[in-house]
Amino acid sequence: MSLTNPFGTILNPTSYFSEQGSGFFTFLTNIFKLAATIGGLYLVVQLIMAGFQYLSANGDVKKTEQAWNQIWQSILGLVIISVAFIIAGIIGRVTNINILNPTIYGPGN
Repeated sequence: MSLTNPFGTILNPTSYFSEQGSGFFTFLTNIFKLAATIGGLYLVVQLIMAGFQYLSANGDVKKTEQAWNQIWQSILGLVIISVAFIIAGIIGRVTNINILNPTIYGPGN
């Protein structure tokens, strides 16, 4: 009776990471995307809270000014996150390393 491997052929996992230092860039990419996602969610929450604060100001100049400051700071945060992605894309093009979309090898690749 002959036994066959039910999992198929198992290859050496170290052969997938032939490029020196690619793990570091994959790690940085994942951290970068996580920070941008958290920043984007925080931006939405801040804009909703600032809009509610603006609507509930009832003509009070001080509350209206605080709400506008919060809106501007949220928009500035969005601009900073966007510029960070643009800079990462430019650095990826110049260094020929795909920082924003790395290739992650796993079983079956």
